[in-house]
Amino acid sequence: AEANQWPEDAVTYFGNGDLCHMAFHFPIMPRLFMSIHMEDRFPIVDIVRQTPPIPDACQWAVFLRNHDELTLEMVTDEERDYMYRVYAVDQSMRINLGIRRRLAPLLGNHRRRIELMNGLLFSLPGTPVIYYGDEIGMGDNVYLGDRNGVRTPMQWSADRNAGFSKANPQRLYLPVIIDPEYHYETVNVEAQTENPHSLLWWTRRLIALRKRYKAFGRGTMEFLNPENRKVLAFIRRYEDERILVIANLSRFVQGVTLDLSEFKGLGMVEMFGRVEMPGLIEGPYFLTLGPHSFYWFSIEPVRVPTPRPSWLTETGEAPVRALAANWRELMRPEASAALNQDLPGFLSTRRWFAGKGRAIRSAALEEVVPVRYETQTFYLCFVGVQYGEGSGETYVLPLGFEAGEAAFLRQKNTPEAVFLRLKPAENGEEGVLFDASYSEAFGRALLRFVERGIRQRAANGELVGSRSPAFRRIGRPSEVRTSVLKADQSNTSINFSDRFLLKLFRKVEAGTNPDYEIGRYLTAQGFAHAPRVAGAIEYVRARREPITLAVLHEFIAKESDAWQLTMDSLRDFFDRTVTSNASVVPPPISATGLLHLTEEEVPALVGETVGAFVESARLLGLRTAQMHAALSGGGDGTAFAPEPFTPFYQRSLYQSMRNLATNSFALLAQHLRAKGETWPEAVAVLRQEDEVLSRFRKIVNRALTSHLIRVHGDYHLGQVLYTGNDFVITDFEGEPSRSLTERRLKRSPLRDVAGMLRSFSYAVHSALVERRQRGLPEEPQERAQDWGRFWQAWVSAVFLAAYLDEARRSGVLAAGAEELELLLEVYMLEKAVYELGYELNNRPDWVSVPLQGILELLQVQP
Repeated sequence: AEANQWPEDAVTYFGNGDLCHMAFHFPIMPRLFMSIHMEDRFPIVDIVRQTPPIPDACQWAVFLRNHDELTLEMVTDEERDYMYRVYAVDQSMRINLGIRRRLAPLLGNHRRRIELMNGLLFSLPGTPVIYYGDEIGMGDNVYLGDRNGVRTPMQWSADRNAGFSKANPQRLYLPVIIDPEYHYETVNVEAQTENPHSLLWWTRRLIALRKRYKAFGRGTMEFLNPENRKVLAFIRRYEDERILVIANLSRFVQGVTLDLSEFKGLGMVEMFGRVEMPGLIEGPYFLTLGPHSFYWFSIEPVRVPTPRPSWLTETGEAPVRALAANWRELMRPEASAALNQDLPGFLSTRRWFAGKGRAIRSAALEEVVPVRYETQTFYLCFVGVQYGEGSGETYVLPLGFEAGEAAFLRQKNTPEAVFLRLKPAENGEEGVLFDASYSEAFGRALLRFVERGIRQRAANGELVGSRSPAFRRIGRPSEVRTSVLKADQSNTSINFSDRFLLKLFRKVEAGTNPDYEIGRYLTAQGFAHAPRVAGAIEYVRARREPITLAVLHEFIAKESDAWQLTMDSLRDFFDRTVTSNASVVPPPISATGLLHLTEEEVPALVGETVGAFVESARLLGLRTAQMHAALSGGGDGTAFAPEPFTPFYQRSLYQSMRNLATNSFALLAQHLRAKGETWPEAVAVLRQEDEVLSRFRKIVNRALTSHLIRVHGDYHLGQVLYTGNDFVITDFEGEPSRSLTERRLKRSPLRDVAGMLRSFSYAVHSALVERRQRGLPEEPQERAQDWGRFWQAWVSAVFLAAYLDEARRSGVLAAGAEELELLLEVYMLEKAVYELGYELNNRPDWVSVPLQGILELLQVQP
């Protein structure tokens, strides 16, 4: 009903719920505007308290603006005069008993006031109604006469007639807005859709959040009465939902004290960012509010961390969800709300999900691409994840559906793949929604995408497969068998009959992934010690960089990787030196440094104790230098052309290292405070922060002859395969925690060398931990540490000597001894500091490794 009457009169239109079921609440609308300008909550509180209850089956329709005027019929004469004076100074803005203006011009195009008004509107009981154009802040034209000023064409784009019509502009019933402040070329849906910080996107998020809570539409409303009248506060309740709404009606910062003692012991969570506030206590609760701001807080029990993900049921199974339609309907982003609520819990249990340590605010399907194979259809989903802090991320989640016997086998054989169990509508199938990377049919579909160069259209882009000349040389197997590798962590790898290996990237961003870019380049260069790239799958959008989704590599038959080879060597080494020869003491290591050690003759004792791994280390150094030689072979103007060190780059490099050190040391100090520990090694490292920065500073104000090239970026023993007589270098993706653009930067090849040298240190530590777990007595363990340092020093020296010989011969390194020593020291220290931050965030039990590394590099005793 559109009855412009006082609440006690309008309520009669509802009857007993058997007449109309929704009626506009006219009197509340002008009082929202009055409260904002008066900076007083009374008009809002007063009109709500005068509103009689309505039948349960009925609702009020609340609004800020409509196709007519801001009606002032249901106000007093004094209030009407006040509204005219503050909101309609120009007589042409007035009509009858109202004001003919849109929301944005009424509020002076003030973003905070617009957000506050919408926040209040969406907090009120009933159903909010938005007038077209207010979601993008459209303007008006009060000079058109009558009410036409607020009925101008919707501004869809910057095209002719604002995208509203292709007709001759003179044939439009009303002209488009060309006011400089609200011009349709600037204020339009297309432009705001491209800007995630626009009013349109803010409004969408507001709507989505409100729809998740029934308390807003159906709950009760209880006003709080703080002394500060510039603050409006009330509680919305519905069943177990309790929402505290607070609004600062003032243009200045306000403080407010609330009595929330009835919720003592409960927690309070800010609903937009899921930020946990201090717990509620019996006494007054004080809050500071920004100008024209509003807050929604969910009052709920304090969350206790639990090892069982909230996504799973009590029995540890995937949850059951009712299907209102065919399961394919869930794959439309606009209809995927049922999936979105379960995505955060599911993602947090995936080993490839990088945001485990961050609070997920929301996760939603942003784009869905169908992938078909014979009679089956899968969906490659782009999931946008937003966090409580920091920038969001995009993940790739392929989904498929299985019913009947296939669903039973899926839950039995690979329960970790199951996302949801779906109950059907009347004519639907009961089954499971699962991660399609576990499906052989999906794997074959991706291989066919590459082989045939398939292009699949989607809502916002296109999925494009492509193959390289190496595909034919490698050869497609006659029978394709697929299996998912268990070892991969940050991505998912699918093996095709030991012929191809497809890496499906899980965390993606715009730009060519270095694994594809570098692998493709090395294949073209004929570099024999990296897997050939046979093709790729990319997601392509107009006027944007492509997103690399998957890379197809040649499968490499291996005995093990270099890490496992090294661990086997260390076990034999410690058995020979510590267990069998208890009386033998390792000779002292030269204190002149690793670079000087490379110039010394390798003692016979090294060959006797380290054994065949000496030659493995020498071969690994050779292959590393050959990799860098291949990566530095690009011509001028190409992405692989070497570049010189410059003073500007050196200063930038120092600043990056300084930022890294400052953050890592702050994290270490925070860790010690939280644990209340006095860890001698950690305390010693914290005392050396200035010394670390001083070492990094050496890179500045010094002429360097070295060059920058494309490098591996995440080089360690685990990235190298051992075939039985040689090494093959894999995974050129770089460190996944860094952005794609950062991973593609050119750097000194010694950065890779430092990574491998630090990896030897990790191997020694891991072997010593393994020995302790075997229950060996303390005395051999002390000797084992001395022998471990001996092994690390000479294996590192052999590796580095072989690398330097080949790198100098091929021209990769032209630096003199002094410059080489400086760069090696700086990059080794940088790597150790990076490891410190990484281990504190991911593996606290391993923090001692980078701590010892930093102290050894600084030659400091703990």
